[in-house]
Amino acid sequence: MGWVIMSERELNRIEVLAQVDDGRLSVQNGANMLDVTKRQMFRLMKRYRTEGAPAIRHKSRGKSPNNKIHKAKRDYAIALVKEKYADFGPTLAAEMLTEHDGFKVSRETLRKWMIEDGILLSRKQRRTFHQPRLRRECFGELVQIDGSDHRWFEDRAGPCTLLVFIDDASSMLMELRFVQSESTFSYFTALESYLLKHGRPVAFYSDKHTVFRVAKPNQHMTGMTQFGRALAELNIEILCANSSQAKGRVERANRTLQDRLVKELRLAGVSSMEDGNAFLSGFIERYNARFTKAPAKPNDLHRALDIEPDRLSEVFCLRDQRHVTKDLMLKYDRKRIKLEINELTRGLVGKYVDVYEYGCGRIQIRANGIVLPHAILNPERKITHAAITENKRLSAVLEHIKAEQDKAPPKVKVKPISAKNGYVKTGRRPPGGPSKMEPYYARKRAEREARAASQSSDI
Repeated sequence: MGWVIMSERELNRIEVLAQVDDGRLSVQNGANMLDVTKRQMFRLMKRYRTEGAPAIRHKSRGKSPNNKIHKAKRDYAIALVKEKYADFGPTLAAEMLTEHDGFKVSRETLRKWMIEDGILLSRKQRRTFHQPRLRRECFGELVQIDGSDHRWFEDRAGPCTLLVFIDDASSMLMELRFVQSESTFSYFTALESYLLKHGRPVAFYSDKHTVFRVAKPNQHMTGMTQFGRALAELNIEILCANSSQAKGRVERANRTLQDRLVKELRLAGVSSMEDGNAFLSGFIERYNARFTKAPAKPNDLHRALDIEPDRLSEVFCLRDQRHVTKDLMLKYDRKRIKLEINELTRGLVGKYVDVYEYGCGRIQIRANGIVLPHAILNPERKITHAAITENKRLSAVLEHIKAEQDKAPPKVKVKPISAKNGYVKTGRRPPGGPSKMEPYYARKRAEREARAASQSSDI
Protein backbone atom coordinates (compact mmCIF):
# COMPACT_ATOMS: atom_id res chain seq x y z
CA MET A 1 0.00 0.00 0.00
CA GLY A 2 1.40 3.39 -0.95
CA TRP A 3 1.45 6.67 0.90
CA VAL A 4 -1.81 8.55 1.49
CA ILE A 5 -1.56 12.32 1.75
CA MET A 6 -3.94 13.91 4.22
CA SER A 7 -4.40 17.33 5.70
CA GLU A 8 -4.35 18.12 9.42
CA ARG A 9 -8.13 18.58 9.34
CA GLU A 10 -8.62 15.10 7.91
CA LEU A 11 -6.29 13.52 10.47
CA ASN A 12 -8.24 15.20 13.24
CA ARG A 13 -11.47 13.72 11.81
CA ILE A 14 -9.99 10.21 11.83
CA GLU A 15 -8.98 10.58 15.46
CA VAL A 16 -12.47 11.67 16.51
CA LEU A 17 -14.13 8.90 14.44
CA ALA A 18 -11.88 6.30 16.05
CA GLN A 19 -12.93 7.45 19.52
CA VAL A 20 -16.60 7.33 18.51
CA ASP A 21 -16.12 3.86 17.00
CA ASP A 22 -14.49 2.59 20.24
CA GLY A 23 -17.33 4.01 22.34
CA ARG A 24 -15.12 6.51 24.16
CA LEU A 25 -17.05 9.38 22.64
CA SER A 26 -20.74 9.74 21.80
CA VAL A 27 -21.93 10.54 18.29
CA GLN A 28 -23.36 13.88 19.34
CA ASN A 29 -20.13 14.97 21.07
CA GLY A 30 -18.10 13.84 18.06
CA ALA A 31 -20.35 15.86 15.75
CA ASN A 32 -19.88 18.91 17.95
CA MET A 33 -16.08 18.49 17.92
CA LEU A 34 -16.00 18.19 14.12
CA ASP A 35 -18.56 20.99 13.70
CA VAL A 36 -20.88 18.84 11.54
CA THR A 37 -24.48 17.71 11.91
CA LYS A 38 -25.39 14.40 13.53
CA ARG A 39 -26.57 13.02 10.17
CA GLN A 40 -23.22 13.89 8.59
CA MET A 41 -21.50 12.22 11.52
CA PHE A 42 -23.32 8.96 10.76
CA ARG A 43 -22.24 9.22 7.10
CA LEU A 44 -18.61 9.66 8.12
CA MET A 45 -18.84 6.73 10.55
CA LYS A 46 -20.27 4.48 7.86
CA ARG A 47 -17.48 5.39 5.43
CA TYR A 48 -14.87 4.92 8.14
CA ARG A 49 -16.10 1.45 9.11
CA THR A 50 -16.52 0.14 5.55
CA GLU A 51 -13.53 1.62 3.69
CA GLY A 52 -11.14 2.50 6.49
CA ALA A 53 -9.28 5.68 7.41
CA PRO A 54 -8.11 6.53 3.82
CA ALA A 55 -11.75 7.03 2.80
CA ILE A 56 -12.01 10.12 5.02
CA ARG A 57 -9.75 12.24 2.83
CA HIS A 58 -11.32 14.61 0.33
CA LYS A 59 -12.61 12.90 -2.80
CA SER A 60 -11.33 15.69 -5.10
CA ARG A 61 -7.72 15.28 -4.01
CA GLY A 62 -5.48 14.65 -7.02
CA LYS A 63 -8.19 15.54 -9.55
CA SER A 64 -8.31 18.59 -11.79
CA PRO A 65 -10.65 21.35 -10.59
CA ASN A 66 -13.89 21.88 -12.46
CA ASN A 67 -13.04 25.52 -13.27
CA LYS A 68 -9.59 24.77 -14.61
CA ILE A 69 -8.75 26.72 -17.79
CA HIS A 70 -7.97 24.46 -20.72
CA LYS A 71 -4.31 24.21 -21.72
CA ALA A 72 -5.11 25.41 -25.26
CA LYS A 73 -6.57 28.65 -23.87
CA ARG A 74 -3.54 29.10 -21.67
CA ASP A 75 -1.18 28.65 -24.61
CA TYR A 76 -3.25 31.08 -26.67
CA ALA A 77 -3.08 33.76 -23.96
CA ILE A 78 0.68 33.31 -23.50
CA ALA A 79 1.21 33.52 -27.28
CA LEU A 80 -0.69 36.83 -27.37
CA VAL A 81 1.33 38.17 -24.44
CA LYS A 82 4.63 37.20 -26.07
CA GLU A 83 3.57 38.74 -29.37
CA LYS A 84 2.05 42.05 -28.23
CA TYR A 85 2.44 42.50 -24.47
CA ALA A 86 5.87 41.10 -23.66
CA ASP A 87 6.94 44.17 -21.65
CA PHE A 88 3.56 44.62 -19.92
CA GLY A 89 2.86 43.82 -16.31
CA PRO A 90 0.20 41.19 -15.51
CA THR A 91 -2.44 43.76 -14.53
CA LEU A 92 -2.12 45.82 -17.72
CA ALA A 93 -1.69 42.72 -19.88
CA ALA A 94 -4.91 41.23 -18.50
CA GLU A 95 -6.76 44.49 -19.22
CA MET A 96 -5.41 44.61 -22.80
CA LEU A 97 -6.31 40.95 -23.42
CA THR A 98 -9.90 41.66 -22.33
CA GLU A 99 -10.19 44.95 -24.26
CA HIS A 100 -8.43 44.15 -27.54
CA ASP A 101 -8.48 40.34 -27.83
CA GLY A 102 -11.67 39.36 -26.04
CA PHE A 103 -9.83 36.94 -23.74
CA LYS A 104 -10.83 37.39 -20.10
CA VAL A 105 -8.45 36.10 -17.44
CA SER A 106 -7.67 37.28 -13.93
CA ARG A 107 -4.42 39.14 -13.37
CA GLU A 108 -3.17 36.64 -10.77
CA THR A 109 -3.74 33.70 -13.12
CA LEU A 110 -1.94 35.57 -15.88
CA ARG A 111 0.86 36.46 -13.44
CA LYS A 112 1.33 32.76 -12.63
CA TRP A 113 1.39 31.83 -16.33
CA MET A 114 3.90 34.58 -17.18
CA ILE A 115 6.22 33.52 -14.35
CA GLU A 116 6.01 29.86 -15.40
CA ASP A 117 6.97 30.75 -19.00
CA GLY A 118 9.76 33.12 -17.95
CA ILE A 119 8.09 36.26 -19.34
CA LEU A 120 7.87 37.87 -15.90
CA LEU A 121 10.33 37.64 -13.04
CA SER A 122 8.97 37.20 -9.54
CA ARG A 123 9.54 39.84 -6.89
CA LYS A 124 12.30 37.75 -5.36
CA GLN A 125 14.04 37.46 -8.73
CA ARG A 126 13.62 41.20 -9.45
CA ARG A 127 15.17 42.23 -6.16
CA THR A 128 18.42 44.15 -6.57
CA PHE A 129 21.25 44.44 -4.08
CA HIS A 130 23.58 47.41 -3.62
CA GLN A 131 26.73 45.87 -2.24
CA PRO A 132 29.20 48.31 -0.67
CA ARG A 133 32.08 49.43 -2.84
CA LEU A 134 35.56 49.16 -1.37
CA ARG A 135 37.37 52.40 -0.65
CA ARG A 136 40.07 53.61 -2.99
CA GLU A 137 43.50 52.71 -1.70
CA CYS A 138 45.33 56.05 -1.99
CA PHE A 139 44.66 59.52 -0.67
CA GLY A 140 43.70 61.93 -3.45
CA GLU A 141 42.79 59.18 -5.91
CA LEU A 142 39.05 59.90 -5.85
CA VAL A 143 37.27 62.86 -4.24
CA GLN A 144 33.47 62.76 -3.95
CA ILE A 145 31.66 66.09 -4.32
CA ASP A 146 28.06 67.00 -3.65
CA GLY A 147 25.83 69.88 -2.56
CA SER A 148 23.46 69.60 0.40
CA ASP A 149 20.53 72.02 0.48
CA HIS A 150 19.42 72.47 4.10
CA ARG A 151 18.48 75.03 6.74
CA TRP A 152 22.01 75.13 8.09
CA PHE A 153 21.34 78.24 10.19
CA GLU A 154 17.86 77.03 11.26
CA ASP A 155 15.51 80.00 11.71
CA ARG A 156 18.34 82.54 11.93
CA ALA A 157 18.67 82.71 8.13
CA GLY A 158 17.18 81.21 4.99
CA PRO A 159 18.17 77.82 3.56
CA CYS A 160 21.37 77.55 1.57
CA THR A 161 23.64 74.89 0.09
CA LEU A 162 26.80 73.39 1.56
CA LEU A 163 29.32 72.11 -1.00
CA VAL A 164 31.14 69.06 0.38
CA PHE A 165 34.42 67.61 -0.92
CA ILE A 166 35.38 64.32 0.80
CA ASP A 167 38.24 61.92 0.07
CA ASP A 168 37.07 58.41 -0.77
CA ALA A 169 40.07 56.59 0.71
CA SER A 170 40.11 58.26 4.14
CA SER A 171 36.69 59.97 4.56
CA MET A 172 38.57 63.21 5.18
CA LEU A 173 36.71 66.45 4.58
CA MET A 174 38.78 68.29 2.00
CA GLU A 175 36.62 71.38 1.44
CA LEU A 176 33.37 72.85 2.76
CA ARG A 177 31.72 76.03 1.51
CA PHE A 178 28.33 77.67 2.00
CA VAL A 179 26.82 78.96 -1.27
CA GLN A 180 23.41 80.20 -2.33
CA SER A 181 22.82 77.28 -4.72
CA GLU A 182 24.63 74.66 -6.78
CA SER A 183 25.88 76.61 -9.78
CA THR A 184 28.96 76.50 -11.97
CA PHE A 185 30.53 79.57 -10.38
CA SER A 186 29.92 78.30 -6.84
CA TYR A 187 31.70 75.05 -7.69
CA PHE A 188 34.47 77.07 -9.36
CA THR A 189 35.04 79.01 -6.13
CA ALA A 190 35.12 75.85 -3.99
CA LEU A 191 37.38 74.05 -6.48
CA GLU A 192 39.86 76.94 -6.57
CA SER A 193 40.12 76.86 -2.77
CA TYR A 194 40.60 73.08 -2.87
CA LEU A 195 43.39 73.24 -5.46
CA LEU A 196 45.29 75.95 -3.61
CA LYS A 197 45.18 73.89 -0.39
CA HIS A 198 45.75 70.32 -1.61
CA GLY A 199 46.70 70.30 -5.30
CA ARG A 200 45.11 68.37 -8.15
CA PRO A 201 43.46 64.99 -7.38
CA VAL A 202 43.15 62.20 -9.92
CA ALA A 203 39.36 62.38 -10.29
CA PHE A 204 36.17 63.82 -8.84
CA TYR A 205 33.03 61.71 -8.31
CA SER A 206 29.70 63.53 -8.55
CA ASP A 207 26.03 63.06 -9.31
CA LYS A 208 24.33 63.79 -12.66
CA HIS A 209 23.75 67.48 -11.99
CA THR A 210 23.89 69.64 -15.11
CA VAL A 211 26.96 71.40 -13.70
CA PHE A 212 28.91 68.19 -14.29
CA ARG A 213 27.12 66.48 -17.18
CA VAL A 214 25.19 67.43 -20.32
CA ALA A 215 21.82 65.71 -19.98
CA LYS A 216 21.05 65.42 -23.71
CA PRO A 217 24.17 65.85 -25.86
CA ASN A 218 23.85 66.00 -29.64
CA GLN A 219 26.09 66.23 -32.68
CA HIS A 220 26.33 70.02 -32.38
CA MET A 221 27.70 69.93 -28.81
CA THR A 222 30.97 68.75 -27.34
CA GLY A 223 29.13 67.01 -24.48
CA MET A 224 31.32 68.82 -21.93
CA THR A 225 30.04 71.34 -19.42
CA GLN A 226 31.92 74.47 -18.34
CA PHE A 227 32.99 72.70 -15.14
CA GLY A 228 34.16 69.69 -17.16
CA ARG A 229 36.09 71.98 -19.54
CA ALA A 230 37.88 73.60 -16.59
CA LEU A 231 38.81 70.19 -15.14
CA ALA A 232 40.05 69.03 -18.55
CA GLU A 233 42.39 72.04 -18.71
CA LEU A 234 43.71 71.10 -15.25
CA ASN A 235 44.05 67.41 -16.26
CA ILE A 236 41.48 66.22 -13.69
CA GLU A 237 38.85 63.61 -14.53
CA ILE A 238 35.15 63.96 -13.61
CA LEU A 239 33.04 60.81 -13.11
CA CYS A 240 29.25 60.77 -12.60
CA ALA A 241 27.56 58.22 -10.34
CA ASN A 242 24.53 56.35 -11.63
CA SER A 243 22.78 56.39 -8.23
CA SER A 244 23.05 58.10 -4.88
CA GLN A 245 24.15 54.80 -3.29
CA ALA A 246 27.25 54.80 -5.49
CA LYS A 247 28.53 57.98 -3.83
CA GLY A 248 27.32 56.97 -0.38
CA ARG A 249 30.47 58.33 1.27
CA VAL A 250 29.50 61.94 0.68
CA GLU A 251 25.79 61.23 1.21
CA ARG A 252 26.44 59.83 4.69
CA ALA A 253 28.76 62.76 5.40
CA ASN A 254 25.92 65.14 4.49
CA ARG A 255 23.65 63.39 6.97
CA THR A 256 26.27 63.70 9.70
CA LEU A 257 26.91 67.36 8.91
CA GLN A 258 23.18 68.15 8.99
CA ASP A 259 23.25 67.05 12.61
CA ARG A 260 26.65 68.08 13.99
CA LEU A 261 27.35 71.21 11.97
CA VAL A 262 23.89 72.70 12.50
CA LYS A 263 24.25 72.37 16.28
CA GLU A 264 27.79 73.76 16.36
CA LEU A 265 26.69 76.74 14.27
CA ARG A 266 23.88 77.33 16.77
CA LEU A 267 26.29 77.22 19.75
CA ALA A 268 28.70 79.58 17.97
CA GLY A 269 25.89 82.02 17.12
CA VAL A 270 26.66 81.93 13.39
CA SER A 271 23.74 83.18 11.30
CA SER A 272 25.11 84.08 7.85
CA MET A 273 26.98 82.37 5.03
CA GLU A 274 30.00 84.70 5.38
CA ASP A 275 30.43 83.92 9.08
CA GLY A 276 29.69 80.26 8.38
CA ASN A 277 32.50 79.99 5.80
CA ALA A 278 34.90 81.52 8.33
CA PHE A 279 33.73 79.00 10.96
CA LEU A 280 34.18 75.96 8.67
CA SER A 281 38.00 75.84 8.78
CA GLY A 282 38.05 75.01 12.51
CA PHE A 283 35.12 72.62 12.14
CA ILE A 284 36.94 70.66 9.38
CA GLU A 285 39.94 70.11 11.67
CA ARG A 286 37.76 68.79 14.51
CA TYR A 287 35.71 66.61 12.16
CA ASN A 288 38.76 65.05 10.50
CA ALA A 289 40.39 64.35 13.86
CA ARG A 290 37.26 62.44 14.86
CA PHE A 291 36.20 60.57 11.70
CA THR A 292 39.19 60.30 9.33
CA LYS A 293 40.44 56.77 8.61
CA ALA A 294 43.90 55.75 7.48
CA PRO A 295 43.98 54.84 3.75
CA ALA A 296 45.13 51.38 2.68
CA LYS A 297 48.28 52.83 1.11
CA PRO A 298 50.25 55.86 2.35
CA ASN A 299 50.67 57.37 -1.14
CA ASP A 300 49.32 60.88 -1.79
CA LEU A 301 48.21 61.11 -5.42
CA HIS A 302 47.62 64.87 -5.36
CA ARG A 303 49.71 66.64 -8.00
CA ALA A 304 51.14 70.12 -7.94
CA LEU A 305 49.10 72.92 -9.51
CA ASP A 306 50.92 73.58 -12.81
CA ILE A 307 49.35 76.97 -13.35
CA GLU A 308 49.89 80.38 -11.86
CA PRO A 309 47.23 81.26 -9.25
CA ASP A 310 46.47 84.54 -11.02
CA ARG A 311 45.64 82.62 -14.22
CA LEU A 312 43.02 80.48 -12.51
CA SER A 313 40.44 83.16 -13.23
CA GLU A 314 40.78 82.40 -16.96
CA VAL A 315 40.15 78.71 -16.25
CA PHE A 316 37.26 79.20 -13.82
CA CYS A 317 35.03 81.24 -16.09
CA LEU A 318 32.30 80.57 -18.65
CA ARG A 319 33.56 80.36 -22.23
CA ASP A 320 31.58 80.34 -25.42
CA GLN A 321 31.79 81.40 -29.05
CA ARG A 322 29.44 83.86 -30.74
CA HIS A 323 28.91 84.89 -34.35
CA VAL A 324 29.66 88.50 -35.33
CA THR A 325 27.04 90.07 -37.60
CA LYS A 326 27.69 92.52 -40.42
CA ASP A 327 27.05 95.48 -38.09
CA LEU A 328 29.68 94.18 -35.58
CA MET A 329 27.05 92.97 -33.13
CA LEU A 330 26.81 89.68 -31.23
CA LYS A 331 24.36 88.21 -28.73
CA TYR A 332 25.25 86.45 -25.47
CA ASP A 333 22.99 85.45 -22.57
CA ARG A 334 20.11 87.68 -23.75
CA LYS A 335 22.52 90.62 -24.07
CA ARG A 336 23.34 92.59 -27.23
CA ILE A 337 27.04 93.42 -27.43
CA LYS A 338 28.46 95.98 -29.86
CA LEU A 339 32.12 95.82 -30.87
CA GLU A 340 34.02 99.05 -31.38
CA ILE A 341 35.09 99.70 -34.94
CA ASN A 342 38.86 99.38 -35.45
CA GLU A 343 41.28 97.65 -37.78
CA LEU A 344 40.97 94.32 -35.93
CA THR A 345 37.18 94.18 -35.66
CA ARG A 346 36.61 95.12 -39.32
CA GLY A 347 37.78 91.66 -40.37
CA LEU A 348 35.61 89.77 -37.87
CA VAL A 349 32.32 90.09 -39.76
CA GLY A 350 30.85 86.62 -40.28
CA LYS A 351 33.39 85.00 -37.94
CA TYR A 352 33.23 83.67 -34.40
CA VAL A 353 34.79 85.34 -31.37
CA ASP A 354 35.42 83.97 -27.86
CA VAL A 355 33.25 85.23 -24.99
CA TYR A 356 34.56 85.03 -21.41
CA GLU A 357 32.15 85.56 -18.50
CA TYR A 358 33.73 85.82 -15.03
CA GLY A 359 32.16 85.19 -11.66
CA CYS A 360 31.86 88.91 -10.91
CA GLY A 361 29.64 89.32 -14.00
CA ARG A 362 32.30 90.91 -16.20
CA ILE A 363 32.20 89.90 -19.87
CA GLN A 364 35.26 89.89 -22.09
CA ILE A 365 35.38 89.45 -25.88
CA ARG A 366 38.53 87.97 -27.44
CA ALA A 367 39.68 87.22 -30.96
CA ASN A 368 42.89 85.19 -31.35
CA GLY A 369 43.68 85.91 -27.70
CA ILE A 370 43.34 89.70 -28.11
CA VAL A 371 40.79 91.49 -25.94
CA LEU A 372 38.33 93.52 -28.02
CA PRO A 373 36.73 96.77 -26.80
CA HIS A 374 32.96 96.50 -26.69
CA ALA A 375 29.79 97.91 -25.17
CA ILE A 376 26.76 96.06 -23.77
CA LEU A 377 23.54 97.67 -24.95
CA ASN A 378 21.18 95.96 -22.44
CA PRO A 379 23.30 95.00 -19.41
CA GLU A 380 20.37 94.22 -17.08
CA ARG A 381 19.42 90.57 -17.00
CA LYS A 382 15.97 89.75 -15.69
CA ILE A 383 14.25 86.48 -15.00
CA THR A 384 11.57 86.14 -17.64
CA HIS A 385 8.17 84.56 -17.21
CA ALA A 386 8.07 80.78 -17.72
CA ALA A 387 11.85 80.59 -17.46
CA ILE A 388 13.32 77.10 -17.15
CA THR A 389 14.77 76.73 -13.64
CA GLU A 390 16.54 73.71 -12.18
CA ASN A 391 15.21 72.27 -8.95
CA LYS A 392 18.50 72.77 -7.10
CA ARG A 393 18.54 76.48 -7.99
CA LEU A 394 14.88 77.12 -7.25
CA SER A 395 15.49 78.60 -3.77
CA ALA A 396 18.00 81.16 -5.03
CA VAL A 397 15.80 82.14 -7.97
CA LEU A 398 12.78 82.64 -5.71
CA GLU A 399 14.83 84.81 -3.34
CA HIS A 400 15.84 86.99 -6.30
CA ILE A 401 12.24 87.20 -7.53
CA LYS A 402 10.97 88.24 -4.09
CA ALA A 403 13.65 90.94 -3.86
CA GLU A 404 12.69 92.30 -7.29
CA GLN A 405 8.99 92.26 -6.41
CA ASP A 406 9.63 94.24 -3.21
CA LYS A 407 11.29 97.07 -5.16
CA ALA A 408 8.36 98.23 -7.29
CA PRO A 409 5.34 96.60 -8.91
CA PRO A 410 5.98 95.81 -12.57
CA LYS A 411 4.21 97.91 -15.17
CA VAL A 412 2.81 95.56 -17.73
CA LYS A 413 1.95 97.24 -21.03
CA VAL A 414 -0.99 95.66 -22.82
CA LYS A 415 -0.47 95.58 -26.56
CA PRO A 416 -3.05 95.04 -29.29
CA ILE A 417 -2.99 91.94 -31.42
CA SER A 418 -1.59 93.94 -34.36
CA ALA A 419 1.45 94.98 -32.30
CA LYS A 420 2.01 91.37 -31.17
CA ASN A 421 2.05 90.39 -34.84
CA GLY A 422 4.78 92.93 -35.59
CA TYR A 423 2.75 95.97 -36.75
CA VAL A 424 4.30 99.34 -35.90
CA LYS A 425 2.43 102.66 -36.27
CA THR A 426 4.23 105.17 -38.52
CA GLY A 427 1.90 108.17 -38.04
CA ARG A 428 1.10 108.41 -41.75
CA ARG A 429 -2.44 107.95 -43.04
CA PRO A 430 -3.01 105.69 -46.03
CA PRO A 431 -3.94 107.54 -49.24
CA GLY A 432 -7.21 105.67 -49.76
CA GLY A 433 -9.63 106.21 -52.68
CA PRO A 434 -10.77 109.64 -54.15
CA SER A 435 -13.34 111.54 -52.09
CA LYS A 436 -16.81 112.28 -53.57
CA MET A 437 -16.59 115.87 -52.24
CA GLU A 438 -13.40 116.62 -54.13
CA PRO A 439 -15.18 118.15 -57.24
CA TYR A 440 -17.23 120.40 -54.96
CA TYR A 441 -14.10 121.62 -53.17
CA ALA A 442 -12.35 122.22 -56.52
CA ARG A 443 -15.31 124.31 -57.83
CA LYS A 444 -15.36 126.41 -54.67
CA ARG A 445 -11.62 127.06 -54.92
CA ALA A 446 -12.02 128.15 -58.56
CA GLU A 447 -14.83 130.60 -57.63
CA ARG A 448 -12.74 132.16 -54.86
CA GLU A 449 -9.79 132.58 -57.18
CA ALA A 450 -12.05 134.19 -59.86
CA ARG A 451 -13.51 136.70 -57.37
CA ALA A 452 -10.09 137.58 -56.11
CA ALA A 453 -8.89 138.12 -59.67
CA SER A 454 -11.88 140.37 -60.56
CA GLN A 455 -11.45 142.48 -57.44
CA SER A 456 -7.77 143.04 -58.17
CA SER A 457 -8.55 144.06 -61.80
CA ASP A 458 -11.17 146.63 -60.63
CA ILE A 459 -8.61 148.28 -58.42
